Amino acid sequence: MKSNYKSIGELVDRIDERNKDGSITTLIGVSIDKRFIPSVANVIGTDLTTYKVIRKYDFAVSLMQVSRDEKIPVACQKEYDAAIMSPAYPIFRVKDENVILPEYLEMWFMRNEFDREASFVAVGGVRGSMPWEEFAKLRLPVPNIEVQRDIVSSYKTITDRITLKKQINDNLVTALSTYYKELFADADTCFPKVALQVLCTKIGSGATPKGGKAAYVDEGISLIRSTNVFDFSFEYDELAHITQGQADALSNVVVEQNDVLFNITGVSVARCCMVPNDVLPARVNQHVMIVRPYKGEAMSYYIMFTLCSADNKAKLLGIGQSGSTREAINKQELESFEIPLPDDALVQDFGTAAKKIYNHIQTNVREIHALDEMKKVLLAQLSSR
Repeated sequence: MKSNYKSIGELVDRIDERNKDGSITTLIGVSIDKRFIPSVANVIGTDLTTYKVIRKYDFAVSLMQVSRDEKIPVACQKEYDAAIMSPAYPIFRVKDENVILPEYLEMWFMRNEFDREASFVAVGGVRGSMPWEEFAKLRLPVPNIEVQRDIVSSYKTITDRITLKKQINDNLVTALSTYYKELFADADTCFPKVALQVLCTKIGSGATPKGGKAAYVDEGISLIRSTNVFDFSFEYDELAHITQGQADALSNVVVEQNDVLFNITGVSVARCCMVPNDVLPARVNQHVMIVRPYKGEAMSYYIMFTLCSADNKAKLLGIGQSGSTREAINKQELESFEIPLPDDALVQDFGTAAKKIYNHIQTNVREIHALDEMKKVLLAQLSSR
């Protein structure tokens, strides 16, 4: 063990400050991807004075089901001066920022290797959980504080660039959405409605190859899953790959250029995007539907934006007055779903504008992907410090 390694317990103090006067009402939780998110819990009638206070640069961790999820939801809270969390969350704070920076500790927690080590330790816990005492025993290298500052600065440069590129892409999508609304504002009343299958040569989903995740390979044919499909954008980070033999078994769901991808199950149901060319050749699993318009690229852009509209999502998900939604859409429902069919000239006008904007978006997406790879390299190098 290197001499500069220290345990988490040596570096942090566990905090148990309660919201005694009930003055803090911002309730947050930690997601599986190590981010703080607003809580969706119904707290009407709940005594918030028993909730824990988390202050800026404090950490929170969920130690339940670590071995099952193979990840520890842990993050450094930087958005609020103070918020509150469920009493179930252990909250902790760096003892001395002259010894370790909170941002450096957060980087260590982001490493895949940290999650694997924690998952291994948690196997013996009840239901795969990890006691705080075991979490506190985990060790990490603690280099000189100036070295930490340089590492944190390099990491921040990368993450700031990623944030900027994502903001630019969001703005480009917003601009194109505005143009879509201008062109098709009266589409529901001015144009005939047709079932989606009338506009398509194929609507169909795939399957997971035998062996599940264990059968995935590092390189090969792309297997697109629901974790890749977001509204208007494709997420590369979770892209899986299968062998040519496995892909041959899914020959009925070969993804083609300009296909629209539509999630049909789970928490991401009804998310929709176009497939980027650089993930081809590809197949889809059972959670993703291929929607292939017969009129080509312009119609693909039109269908994507139409299916992503709030009104059509509500119809597809069957959102009622209760606000509840279904978590699955089947092939027949998607095939029979009716959308307006505008004049070809309008669809082509929109497709021309969309192609220009999406060329910019895809350039940014590729840069974001490259920057994400740089982040991984930087995080992997922490253990050698």
